[in-house]
Amino acid sequence: MLIPRRFPSPTPSAPLRALALLLLALALLGGCASRYFRDAGPPPTEPVRTELAGLRWQEYWTGIIFNGDKVGFSRLAVHVAPDAPGHYVIESEASLLFRLLGFEKTVQMRSEDVVDADLTLVRFRYWHNLDGNALEVRGERHDGALRTTILTGGRSSERRLQPDGPVYPASALTLMPVIRGLAVGREYRYQIYSGETQSLLDVHQTVEGYEQSELFPGKAFKVRTVASGHRATTWIDAHGRPQLELALNGVIISALETPTEAKRYLALAALNKRDTLIDFSLVRPDRPLDRPRSIRRLRVSLAGAPQAPPDGPGQRCTAESGNWVCELLAGAVEPASAVEASARYLQSSVTVPADTRAIRDAVLRIVGTEQDPRKQIDMILQWIQANIRRMPVDVFSALDVLERREAECQGHAYLYAALARSLGIPTRVVNGLAYSEAADGFLYHSWAESYLDDGWHAVDPTFGQPVADATHLKLIEGESISDLLPLLDWVGKVRITVLEQG
Repeated sequence: MLIPRRFPSPTPSAPLRALALLLLALALLGGCASRYFRDAGPPPTEPVRTELAGLRWQEYWTGIIFNGDKVGFSRLAVHVAPDAPGHYVIESEASLLFRLLGFEKTVQMRSEDVVDADLTLVRFRYWHNLDGNALEVRGERHDGALRTTILTGGRSSERRLQPDGPVYPASALTLMPVIRGLAVGREYRYQIYSGETQSLLDVHQTVEGYEQSELFPGKAFKVRTVASGHRATTWIDAHGRPQLELALNGVIISALETPTEAKRYLALAALNKRDTLIDFSLVRPDRPLDRPRSIRRLRVSLAGAPQAPPDGPGQRCTAESGNWVCELLAGAVEPASAVEASARYLQSSVTVPADTRAIRDAVLRIVGTEQDPRKQIDMILQWIQANIRRMPVDVFSALDVLERREAECQGHAYLYAALARSLGIPTRVVNGLAYSEAADGFLYHSWAESYLDDGWHAVDPTFGQPVADATHLKLIEGESISDLLPLLDWVGKVRITVLEQG
């Protein structure tokens, strides 16, 4: 099915992937306490500590609520490794189902971490599926380093990561304070490997209190987790089970449930007609914009911005009265040296595999013998418009888009960047906000910037624009999930006032 033509709009793809996948790794986002929690009196006199061999449970299930809607479940289980004496296996799985632009979206994750008794990572294997597109990550600890293999779109990429010390799996985040000891005031710092971002993250956990609440039975230790600047608050009972977790200032909730309760969401999600992510991520300005794709100049004020938006082609922001005022100009160029551009933005990556045979063959069919980079860019954009459907389908790489011939804005940006880089045109993927006529507001969106002889130019493959219109507000640059983490600080917080347009 094709999306009706009234929907050639930016979709919240970047926060979708980051929110969904990081949530499945126990959320690592900003949590908060509220009036629903109260002091539970004196905590146990001795730290509550349990070894993996002595856990009083084998598995637990949680239901996941996003912005008021139940959207999924997760399961975590621990058992002795049958083929490795002294080792344990942490199995986890999660599934999300919700609606976006009237279409059902599915996110599924399954992982298997083999760990030592102290939760140190030995080897791992992760499987992710976004709307039918698959990613597998596997690896092992070897000589103090992590050797990983990432498989997606029929392509394999090898990476070697060097942690500062012992490294633990993301699935162990709620187990770590249980193994090391739950006692108010204790702090733990360590590194985890995140299969969702394929990167190492620094973690700081603090046992902040001993509380009770109407939201869970009995008493529990309140544990604050901070990773890469993002926070989650978890209440862990004396058996080492997470009774409740709040993330993204309470927008994401994970609560302990029975298996039957956790999986009931499948029936509920089928009846849920809300576009959950759009409801949450839409930034509606003080007044609508007329003919946004034709706007050449826009001046806006941003309130609630967590940091200054970066400069870019035609984008300059200054601080005024506690807000950021941004001047956006279509067609402006950001000067840069060719050496600076080529050093990084011609490389292949997992998401932008510019050196693959499939990408090289495709771009040769598209541009033929044309040598002018500007004309090549126009030809790539025209081909994408004619051959890649705009659908709310998430992908892991440009190869997924090339094979399925459908994607949302992020997939369009990945494919454009891969085709352009394979021609020797330095290109970077950027993420931010762009105006949607269908939603009457700004939605999170991905586009690209390509380097030509005079500097960087903003290009929007989703809209087929060799010159991106002035409603594009760049917030971050990057093409991997780890690059997108800072975007989570913006979602649900920023407000926009239109000052001038032309």
